[in-house]
Amino acid sequence: MTASFEDEKITPYHWLLFAICFFGTAFAGTISTLMSVYLPVAVKDLLGDKNPNELNTISAYINAVFIFGGSVGGFVCGIISDKAGRKTGIIISIGSYGIFTILTAYMPNWWGVVICRFFSGFGLGGVLVTTVTLMMEEWPLKTRAIFVGILSISIPVGIFSAGVIDYFVSSWRQGFLVGFIPVVIAILAVFLLKESPKWKYNRDKIALQTSAKNALFTGSHRKDLITGSIIFGTMLIGLWAIFSWLPTWIQTLVVNGDAQKERSLSMMMLGMGGLTGGFLSGWLTNAIGLRKSMLLCFSVCAGMSLLLFKTNTIFSPVVYVEIIILALFFGASQGVLSVYIPHLFPVEIRGTATGFCFNIGRIFTAIAVLFVGMLVNELDGYGNALFIFSTVFLIGLAVTFFTTDSPATQSAKEVSITV
Repeated sequence: MTASFEDEKITPYHWLLFAICFFGTAFAGTISTLMSVYLPVAVKDLLGDKNPNELNTISAYINAVFIFGGSVGGFVCGIISDKAGRKTGIIISIGSYGIFTILTAYMPNWWGVVICRFFSGFGLGGVLVTTVTLMMEEWPLKTRAIFVGILSISIPVGIFSAGVIDYFVSSWRQGFLVGFIPVVIAILAVFLLKESPKWKYNRDKIALQTSAKNALFTGSHRKDLITGSIIFGTMLIGLWAIFSWLPTWIQTLVVNGDAQKERSLSMMMLGMGGLTGGFLSGWLTNAIGLRKSMLLCFSVCAGMSLLLFKTNTIFSPVVYVEIIILALFFGASQGVLSVYIPHLFPVEIRGTATGFCFNIGRIFTAIAVLFVGMLVNELDGYGNALFIFSTVFLIGLAVTFFTTDSPATQSAKEVSITV
């Protein structure tokens, strides 16, 4: 017996679903990089007159704990979305990062900010898993890859918005009040969002599973988990190491002034490039396939990291151009991977498995971000530190090159569920 859930028509509810997922993820992108653009001034405000090494160490803690929170949130909210529903997972995710972003603005000391950033990261990690999972199950098959790709540009939109906020709002505490907007989105989602029909259809099967972990690590899924985790994780490590420390690196290139405008515009360029790449990722995938798209993204990211961090010793407009090109393929990679990863797994463990692949690498990413801040002196500057960690793109390139199985052929599984 076969139950079909596919509807090739895009309905008004689909647009509403897309709006909630898009803006819920976009503001996650904003809060993910908001601390990065304000980091040099925020840490000084919190710590006062301290030596540069201590400032770098605390900055590293603040950046790293956010990513650790993201890894926890991705795992937990993935499990929640499998057990309690996709809608519940989305509401918890958006509400978490919204509330704790607001609270960040009122923290009087650095360890309070660290706690808030952990739970803000928790929400971001969750929303990246839950929104993609719901979109993959709700959106019509014919245009799914394109719109999931467009959804991926929400993070670059958020990154660009963080740069805009920093450009116009000099106070980091006032900037973090942007958290009120995602709280409103979470409240609207309670009343407007519907549960995934595919999840509802499969929840009896999900309920009979004694352990999502045991199902996840069976032989049939183990290879896909390892491959998906490495490919997504290596891109994530390079991406977040650069995103987290780029404004601080820009600060070191500016000889005169406080570099506020240079930091802000650099993040805007990062967001604009990522936005364009994510928007085009669906068409790129349809044109050359998932595997070739990922090979292209890893190759360009590795090459541009070398060019950006090893050839610029003082700030010039060329830096903006190089950032845009790097971000273009960052953005494209996120759209491609958002289609690639969920398709590897059946509905009953999709949220948990996607959360695993999206977030196992985030643990190592947090360590990388922490070590960038701690090893700056030993590696003679932020540029060298960022370049060292961006070589992880070569690992992702190698794994992708030797991966022959493509999940694109599995898209037929989305058309129907056999019971």
